[in-house]
Amino acid sequence: MSQSENHYRLERNKEFGFYQVLPTPSQDEIAKFYADEFYSKDYKNFNNSALAVQQLDEEFHDAHREDICAVIQQLSQRPLSDQRILDVGCGWAQTLRYLKQKGAQCYGFDPAPEAVAYAKTHGIIAKQAGMESVEVFPGETFDVVMLLNVLEHLADPISVMREIRQKVIKQNGILIVEVPNDFNAFQVCGQRLHGLKEWWVSPPAHLNYFSADSLRHLLEGTGYEVRIAESAFPLEMFLLFGDNYVADSALGRRCHERRMAFEMSLRKHGYEEVLHSFYQALAERNLGRQVLAYAVSR
Repeated sequence: MSQSENHYRLERNKEFGFYQVLPTPSQDEIAKFYADEFYSKDYKNFNNSALAVQQLDEEFHDAHREDICAVIQQLSQRPLSDQRILDVGCGWAQTLRYLKQKGAQCYGFDPAPEAVAYAKTHGIIAKQAGMESVEVFPGETFDVVMLLNVLEHLADPISVMREIRQKVIKQNGILIVEVPNDFNAFQVCGQRLHGLKEWWVSPPAHLNYFSADSLRHLLEGTGYEVRIAESAFPLEMFLLFGDNYVADSALGRRCHERRMAFEMSLRKHGYEEVLHSFYQALAERNLGRQVLAYAVSR
Protein backbone atom coordinates (compact mmCIF):
# COMPACT_ATOMS: atom_id res chain seq x y z
CA MET A 1 0.00 0.00 0.00
CA SER A 2 1.40 3.35 -1.01
CA GLN A 3 2.44 6.07 1.38
CA SER A 4 0.10 9.03 1.83
CA GLU A 5 1.13 12.56 2.57
CA ASN A 6 2.48 13.74 5.91
CA HIS A 7 4.16 10.46 6.96
CA TYR A 8 0.92 8.46 7.20
CA ARG A 9 0.55 4.97 5.76
CA LEU A 10 -2.42 2.71 5.06
CA GLU A 11 -2.88 -0.82 6.35
CA ARG A 12 -5.75 -3.24 5.80
CA ASN A 13 -7.75 -4.10 8.91
CA LYS A 14 -7.23 -7.84 9.37
CA GLU A 15 -10.71 -8.50 10.75
CA PHE A 16 -12.95 -6.51 8.41
CA GLY A 17 -10.83 -5.61 5.38
CA PHE A 18 -11.07 -1.83 5.23
CA TYR A 19 -7.94 0.33 5.09
CA GLN A 20 -6.88 2.39 8.11
CA VAL A 21 -4.47 5.31 8.43
CA LEU A 22 -1.50 4.71 10.69
CA PRO A 23 -0.32 6.21 12.95
CA THR A 24 -3.79 7.21 14.14
CA PRO A 25 -4.09 10.92 15.00
CA SER A 26 -5.13 11.68 18.58
CA GLN A 27 -8.74 12.52 19.44
CA ASP A 28 -7.66 16.09 20.24
CA GLU A 29 -6.04 16.46 16.81
CA ILE A 30 -9.13 15.08 15.07
CA ALA A 31 -11.59 17.21 17.04
CA LYS A 32 -9.56 20.36 16.43
CA PHE A 33 -9.31 19.65 12.70
CA TYR A 34 -13.08 19.39 12.30
CA ALA A 35 -14.00 22.22 14.63
CA ASP A 36 -11.48 24.67 13.16
CA GLU A 37 -11.04 23.64 9.53
CA PHE A 38 -13.48 21.15 8.05
CA TYR A 39 -16.47 23.49 7.86
CA SER A 40 -14.38 26.54 7.02
CA LYS A 41 -14.67 28.12 3.57
CA ASP A 42 -10.88 28.32 3.61
CA TYR A 43 -10.38 24.55 3.87
CA LYS A 44 -8.12 23.75 0.91
CA ASN A 45 -10.09 20.72 -0.30
CA PHE A 46 -13.59 21.06 -1.76
CA ASN A 47 -15.88 20.38 1.18
CA ASN A 48 -19.09 18.60 0.20
CA SER A 49 -20.41 19.15 3.71
CA ALA A 50 -20.52 22.92 3.23
CA LEU A 51 -23.99 24.35 3.68
CA ALA A 52 -23.85 26.37 0.46
CA VAL A 53 -23.06 23.27 -1.59
CA GLN A 54 -26.01 21.37 -0.14
CA GLN A 55 -28.38 24.29 -0.70
CA LEU A 56 -27.22 24.74 -4.30
CA ASP A 57 -28.26 21.17 -5.15
CA GLU A 58 -31.21 20.98 -2.78
CA GLU A 59 -33.60 19.17 -5.13
CA PHE A 60 -31.03 16.46 -5.80
CA HIS A 61 -30.18 15.99 -2.11
CA ASP A 62 -33.84 16.06 -1.07
CA ALA A 63 -34.54 13.17 -3.44
CA HIS A 64 -31.97 11.10 -1.55
CA ARG A 65 -33.43 12.23 1.78
CA GLU A 66 -36.84 11.08 0.59
CA ASP A 67 -35.28 7.69 -0.19
CA ILE A 68 -34.04 7.53 3.43
CA CYS A 69 -37.54 8.33 4.70
CA ALA A 70 -39.03 5.57 2.57
CA VAL A 71 -36.52 2.93 3.69
CA ILE A 72 -36.90 3.83 7.38
CA GLN A 73 -40.66 3.32 7.13
CA GLN A 74 -40.23 0.15 5.06
CA LEU A 75 -37.84 -1.50 7.52
CA SER A 76 -39.56 -0.34 10.70
CA GLN A 77 -43.16 -0.67 9.50
CA ARG A 78 -43.89 2.55 11.41
CA PRO A 79 -44.47 6.17 10.36
CA LEU A 80 -41.71 8.77 10.73
CA SER A 81 -43.76 10.54 13.39
CA ASP A 82 -43.10 7.50 15.60
CA GLN A 83 -39.29 7.60 15.14
CA ARG A 84 -36.54 9.04 17.31
CA ILE A 85 -33.57 9.70 15.02
CA LEU A 86 -29.96 10.48 15.94
CA ASP A 87 -27.52 11.85 13.35
CA VAL A 88 -23.91 11.27 14.44
CA GLY A 89 -21.77 14.06 12.97
CA CYS A 90 -24.87 15.90 11.77
CA GLY A 91 -22.99 18.83 10.25
CA TRP A 92 -25.42 21.46 9.02
CA ALA A 93 -28.32 19.10 9.84
CA GLN A 94 -29.87 19.28 6.40
CA THR A 95 -30.99 15.64 6.52
CA LEU A 96 -32.36 16.08 10.04
CA ARG A 97 -34.25 19.19 8.92
CA TYR A 98 -35.88 17.16 6.16
CA LEU A 99 -36.77 14.30 8.53
CA LYS A 100 -38.14 16.73 11.10
CA GLN A 101 -40.43 18.25 8.47
CA LYS A 102 -41.73 14.72 7.91
CA GLY A 103 -42.59 14.41 11.60
CA ALA A 104 -39.58 12.59 13.09
CA GLN A 105 -38.07 13.51 16.48
CA CYS A 106 -34.57 14.62 15.53
CA TYR A 107 -31.33 14.74 17.52
CA GLY A 108 -27.78 15.36 16.38
CA PHE A 109 -24.26 16.22 17.46
CA ASP A 110 -21.16 17.52 15.73
CA PRO A 111 -17.74 19.00 16.65
CA ALA A 112 -18.33 22.21 14.66
CA PRO A 113 -19.97 24.88 16.86
CA GLU A 114 -21.38 26.93 13.98
CA ALA A 115 -23.06 23.87 12.47
CA VAL A 116 -24.64 22.93 15.81
CA ALA A 117 -25.86 26.49 16.36
CA TYR A 118 -27.44 26.44 12.91
CA ALA A 119 -29.16 23.12 13.66
CA LYS A 120 -30.65 24.49 16.86
CA THR A 121 -32.17 27.46 15.03
CA HIS A 122 -34.18 24.95 13.01
CA GLY A 123 -35.59 23.10 15.99
CA ILE A 124 -33.11 20.24 16.05
CA ILE A 125 -32.03 18.97 19.47
CA ALA A 126 -28.29 19.33 18.92
CA LYS A 127 -25.07 19.29 20.94
CA GLN A 128 -21.49 20.19 20.19
CA ALA A 129 -19.40 17.10 20.88
CA GLY A 130 -16.39 15.26 19.55
CA MET A 131 -16.40 11.72 18.26
CA GLU A 132 -14.59 9.99 21.12
CA SER A 133 -18.00 8.73 22.30
CA VAL A 134 -21.40 8.52 20.62
CA GLU A 135 -23.31 8.38 23.90
CA VAL A 136 -23.84 12.15 23.79
CA PHE A 137 -27.44 12.00 25.04
CA PRO A 138 -27.01 9.82 28.18
CA GLY A 139 -29.92 7.52 28.90
CA GLU A 140 -31.50 8.15 25.49
CA THR A 141 -31.92 5.43 22.88
CA PHE A 142 -32.99 5.84 19.28
CA ASP A 143 -35.04 4.04 16.66
CA VAL A 144 -32.68 5.21 13.90
CA VAL A 145 -28.99 6.14 14.05
CA MET A 146 -27.34 7.73 11.01
CA LEU A 147 -23.66 8.18 10.18
CA LEU A 148 -23.62 9.90 6.79
CA ASN A 149 -20.06 10.43 5.56
CA VAL A 150 -18.77 10.11 9.12
CA LEU A 151 -17.29 6.63 9.57
CA GLU A 152 -14.34 7.39 7.31
CA HIS A 153 -13.32 10.19 9.69
CA LEU A 154 -13.26 8.23 12.95
CA ALA A 155 -10.13 7.06 14.74
CA ASP A 156 -11.78 3.81 15.86
CA PRO A 157 -14.85 2.97 13.76
CA ILE A 158 -15.07 -0.56 15.19
CA SER A 159 -15.54 0.61 18.77
CA VAL A 160 -18.04 3.26 17.62
CA MET A 161 -20.18 0.64 15.89
CA ARG A 162 -20.12 -1.49 19.04
CA GLU A 163 -20.92 1.43 21.32
CA ILE A 164 -23.92 2.37 19.19
CA ARG A 165 -25.13 -1.22 19.32
CA GLN A 166 -24.69 -1.51 23.10
CA LYS A 167 -25.77 1.94 24.31
CA VAL A 168 -27.46 4.10 21.68
CA ILE A 169 -29.67 2.18 19.24
CA LYS A 170 -32.80 0.28 20.23
CA GLN A 171 -33.17 -3.44 19.66
CA ASN A 172 -34.15 -3.88 16.00
CA GLY A 173 -33.29 -0.24 15.44
CA ILE A 174 -32.14 0.95 12.02
CA LEU A 175 -28.53 1.94 11.38
CA ILE A 176 -27.83 4.02 8.24
CA VAL A 177 -24.19 4.36 7.21
CA GLU A 178 -22.82 6.12 4.13
CA VAL A 179 -19.11 6.20 3.27
CA PRO A 180 -16.94 6.86 0.22
CA ASN A 181 -16.31 3.71 -1.82
CA ASP A 182 -12.55 4.04 -2.21
CA PHE A 183 -9.99 2.00 -4.13
CA ASN A 184 -12.80 0.83 -6.42
CA ALA A 185 -11.76 -0.38 -9.88
CA PHE A 186 -12.99 2.70 -11.80
CA GLN A 187 -11.25 5.02 -9.36
CA VAL A 188 -7.90 3.22 -9.50
CA CYS A 189 -8.07 2.82 -13.27
CA GLY A 190 -8.82 6.54 -13.68
CA GLN A 191 -5.93 7.41 -11.40
CA ARG A 192 -3.54 5.32 -13.48
CA LEU A 193 -4.93 6.59 -16.79
CA HIS A 194 -4.27 10.23 -15.88
CA GLY A 195 -1.06 9.65 -13.90
CA LEU A 196 -2.61 10.99 -10.69
CA LYS A 197 -1.72 10.39 -7.08
CA GLU A 198 -4.30 8.67 -4.85
CA TRP A 199 -6.17 11.93 -4.33
CA TRP A 200 -8.85 10.29 -2.18
CA VAL A 201 -6.27 9.40 0.50
CA SER A 202 -6.45 12.51 2.69
CA PRO A 203 -5.49 12.15 6.36
CA PRO A 204 -6.28 13.53 8.87
CA ALA A 205 -9.62 14.14 7.15
CA HIS A 206 -10.17 10.52 6.12
CA LEU A 207 -8.79 7.84 8.40
CA ASN A 208 -10.64 4.80 7.00
CA TYR A 209 -11.27 3.63 3.43
CA PHE A 210 -14.17 1.29 2.72
CA SER A 211 -15.71 -0.77 -0.04
CA ALA A 212 -19.24 -2.14 -0.05
CA ASP A 213 -17.83 -5.51 1.04
CA SER A 214 -15.68 -4.21 3.89
CA LEU A 215 -18.49 -1.97 5.17
CA ARG A 216 -20.82 -4.96 5.22
CA HIS A 217 -18.19 -7.05 7.04
CA LEU A 218 -17.76 -4.32 9.66
CA LEU A 219 -21.48 -3.92 10.29
CA GLU A 220 -22.22 -7.63 10.39
CA GLY A 221 -19.21 -8.22 12.65
CA THR A 222 -20.37 -5.64 15.22
CA GLY A 223 -23.96 -6.73 15.70
CA TYR A 224 -26.01 -5.59 12.70
CA GLU A 225 -27.80 -7.27 9.83
CA VAL A 226 -27.42 -5.41 6.52
CA ARG A 227 -30.76 -5.28 4.72
CA ILE A 228 -29.97 -2.95 1.79
CA ALA A 229 -26.71 -1.76 0.25
CA GLU A 230 -26.62 0.79 -2.56
CA SER A 231 -23.83 2.60 -4.31
CA ALA A 232 -23.95 6.12 -5.71
CA PHE A 233 -23.31 7.09 -9.31
CA PRO A 234 -19.83 5.90 -10.42
CA LEU A 235 -18.42 9.38 -10.93
CA GLU A 236 -14.98 7.99 -11.79
CA MET A 237 -16.40 6.86 -15.13
CA PHE A 238 -15.85 10.43 -16.28
CA LEU A 239 -12.13 9.94 -15.74
CA LEU A 240 -12.29 6.89 -17.99
CA PHE A 241 -14.14 8.97 -20.61
CA GLY A 242 -11.15 11.35 -20.53
CA ASP A 243 -12.59 14.06 -18.26
CA ASN A 244 -9.89 14.72 -15.64
CA TYR A 245 -12.09 16.41 -13.06
CA VAL A 246 -9.49 15.82 -10.35
CA ALA A 247 -7.23 18.43 -11.96
CA ASP A 248 -10.06 20.83 -12.88
CA SER A 249 -12.67 21.73 -10.25
CA ALA A 250 -14.88 23.50 -12.83
CA LEU A 251 -14.95 20.31 -14.90
CA GLY A 252 -15.72 18.42 -11.71
CA ARG A 253 -18.78 20.58 -11.18
CA ARG A 254 -19.96 19.89 -14.75
CA CYS A 255 -19.51 16.16 -14.25
CA HIS A 256 -21.53 16.35 -11.05
CA GLU A 257 -24.29 18.25 -12.87
CA ARG A 258 -24.44 15.51 -15.52
CA ARG A 259 -24.69 12.92 -12.75
CA MET A 260 -27.57 14.86 -11.17
CA ALA A 261 -29.32 15.12 -14.54
CA PHE A 262 -29.04 11.35 -14.99
CA GLU A 263 -30.64 10.62 -11.62
CA MET A 264 -33.30 13.30 -11.71
CA SER A 265 -34.38 12.30 -15.24
CA LEU A 266 -34.99 8.73 -14.10
CA ARG A 267 -36.85 9.89 -11.01
CA LYS A 268 -39.06 12.39 -12.86
CA HIS A 269 -40.06 9.87 -15.51
CA GLY A 270 -41.02 7.08 -13.14
CA TYR A 271 -37.85 4.96 -13.14
CA GLU A 272 -36.83 5.25 -9.49
CA GLU A 273 -36.93 1.49 -8.99
CA VAL A 274 -34.62 1.05 -11.98
CA LEU A 275 -32.24 3.60 -10.44
CA HIS A 276 -32.18 1.76 -7.10
CA SER A 277 -31.72 -1.62 -8.77
CA PHE A 278 -28.81 -0.21 -10.77
CA TYR A 279 -27.12 1.20 -7.68
CA GLN A 280 -27.68 -2.01 -5.69
CA ALA A 281 -26.07 -3.98 -8.53
CA LEU A 282 -23.09 -1.60 -8.46
CA ALA A 283 -22.71 -2.17 -4.72
CA GLU A 284 -22.50 -5.92 -5.33
CA ARG A 285 -19.49 -5.22 -7.58
CA ASN A 286 -17.89 -2.68 -5.19
CA LEU A 287 -18.38 0.10 -7.74
CA GLY A 288 -19.83 3.61 -7.32
CA ARG A 289 -18.55 6.78 -5.65
CA GLN A 290 -20.32 6.15 -2.32
CA VAL A 291 -21.88 3.17 -0.61
CA LEU A 292 -24.98 3.46 1.59
CA ALA A 293 -25.97 0.60 3.91
CA TYR A 294 -29.20 0.15 5.84
CA ALA A 295 -28.84 -2.33 8.68
CA VAL A 296 -30.89 -3.52 11.67
CA SER A 297 -29.41 -4.03 15.13
CA ARG A 298 -29.54 -7.62 16.30
